[in-house]
Amino acid sequence: MTETLSALRSLMASHSPPLHALIVPSEDYHQSEYVSERDMRRRFVSGFSGSAGLALITKNEALLWTDGRYFLQAEQELSDQWKLMRLGEDPPVDIWMADNLPKDASIGVDTWCISIDTAQRWERAFSGKQQKLVETTKNLVDEVWINRPPAEINAVTIQPLKFAGRSVGDKLKDLRKKLVQEQARGIIFTALDEVAWLYNIRGSDVAYSPVVHAYAIVTSNSAFIYVDKQKVSAEVKSHLEENGIEIKDYTAVSSDVALLAYNKPAAGPTANGALAEVTKEAGKTSSETNSSINSNHQAEEKSNDLIWADPGSCCYALYLKLNADTVLLQQSPLALAKALKNPVELEGLRNSHIRDGAAVVQYLVWLDKQLQDNYGASGYFLEGNAVKKENHLQSLKLTEVTASDKLEGFRASKEHFRGLSFPTISSVGANAAIIHYKPQAETCAELDPDKIYLFDSGAQYLDGTTDITRTVHFGKPSAHEKACYTAVLKGHIALGNATFPNGTTGYSLDILARIPLWKYGLDYRHGTGHGVGSFLNVHEGPHLISFRPQVRSVPLQSSMTVTDEPGYYEDGNFGIRLENVLVVNEADTKFNFGDKGYLSLEHITWAPYQTKLIDLNLLLPDEINWLNSYHKTCRDILAPYLDEAENAWLKKATEPIGV
Repeated sequence: MTETLSALRSLMASHSPPLHALIVPSEDYHQSEYVSERDMRRRFVSGFSGSAGLALITKNEALLWTDGRYFLQAEQELSDQWKLMRLGEDPPVDIWMADNLPKDASIGVDTWCISIDTAQRWERAFSGKQQKLVETTKNLVDEVWINRPPAEINAVTIQPLKFAGRSVGDKLKDLRKKLVQEQARGIIFTALDEVAWLYNIRGSDVAYSPVVHAYAIVTSNSAFIYVDKQKVSAEVKSHLEENGIEIKDYTAVSSDVALLAYNKPAAGPTANGALAEVTKEAGKTSSETNSSINSNHQAEEKSNDLIWADPGSCCYALYLKLNADTVLLQQSPLALAKALKNPVELEGLRNSHIRDGAAVVQYLVWLDKQLQDNYGASGYFLEGNAVKKENHLQSLKLTEVTASDKLEGFRASKEHFRGLSFPTISSVGANAAIIHYKPQAETCAELDPDKIYLFDSGAQYLDGTTDITRTVHFGKPSAHEKACYTAVLKGHIALGNATFPNGTTGYSLDILARIPLWKYGLDYRHGTGHGVGSFLNVHEGPHLISFRPQVRSVPLQSSMTVTDEPGYYEDGNFGIRLENVLVVNEADTKFNFGDKGYLSLEHITWAPYQTKLIDLNLLLPDEINWLNSYHKTCRDILAPYLDEAENAWLKKATEPIGV
């Protein structure tokens, strides 16, 4: 790590202009949450492996910003050369740079790795001290990363209509209507899940997310995909071309965006018709185009002359190639379109969650038996301290990793399984307090039946993406652990049972999951819910359920998916989280005040809550009734997927309580 920082500082000093600081974001060229191994630049320079964070290297300091999910993890992973900056507690990176770097400082960044929004926010913060954001000539991290993994050639696949539910033609037709409405003649897509969704393709370029490294440009009568052509089979080529999509080299997006900006005619090897099309659409000759460039005010007034770019996902490097006066900076129309699931997608999500729930139950049955047989645990149902079994064979040793591998095996046996949707969080005792803990085979803990065990996991199936968390104890939980678990459960139930008017945002609903914890002076440092893709990203926007103010702008709508996942984490002791995926539906309310229409939430995740961890005295009758009803449905819906012994275990796990 010392050598890496020294090498980067040397490159910073020799850069033109010399850099006072270098920003290393987590994101790739597409602003992805999960990135490929070769794009994990921030992890390489800092050693911090969480999915969210930003590194800043100055001449004398190295700082890493991350959010509350990762505070404990970052403390453990960062060397003493790094300083942890806690989002929400310490100054944000732009303010810190403005306040701590010299006047006129040059701050370097690879502009492909930051969004328009982020870059413009930083530039505003820097302007008061004449500091400037500098586009580095190369990615400096790549220059010092000797053993950087090579780019992989992974095949693009077609997402068939029986799973996608809507044709590419229909999606393009709706998109072009949006272009007309917004007076835009073209739109640039850089978000990988948006390109995959729009063109009904999938891939495996990023672990856990079935996406392809690709860009897209769509105009009123043309569509392009920018992708490594080695990944495109004859079948995929036909699929794309039949839908009017021209395939271009991945790197051609840079020059094509520059030409798109000014309607210039095609020139050179990248001009396979894209820019000729754009020129034709605008109905201009080259000389007319050049004339209009010199009259920006005319371009502003001209209808249908805007280029649409999502400021939250489009990389700043592409934005810099556009004429700022004719850029429509607005959220991508695909963000909401993708979030509003069609009936085929909803059916697939429900079905995939049933199969996934069966895998989770099979895992719990197996885990219960292993801990009883090999660790002397009292088990899932009984309360008692483990009777220690000495000298159990090393081959029978259960760790956080070997346990999660078994869970993956149960999922892999299910129809349409294509992999996990994120790294499984398999965490025992104090590790469960690390919100996004990722166990490593060499360092992970052995399971302990006398400690809480939290597992947060999910899978990618051709018909849906899953995400579920359960917290269990195979020994004797303390009264405090029960009280905390019950408070989390009460919040989980309250949110899942909410009915609310159209126009309600996740910001308004977030409090429902926290009130039972607040009663005891407890809380958690993460949001409460996120959208889930349809065989796409497990974290999907544009909506969230969260305390963060930016969530106020996107209301929940019917046919969205959203998770319900409150938690509580006691550093050094234990962590608790419960998570189901929900579907937003129209509610059949007795009244309809304000003619707004009302919404409710439908659980589609099926796995039992451990009743041994519940303090029944803290549950209200309505909560008990809901839990019993959920457990009955869980038992009935999973029965066809389980064998006799597994069904017997599930029957016991879902017996009515409080009766």
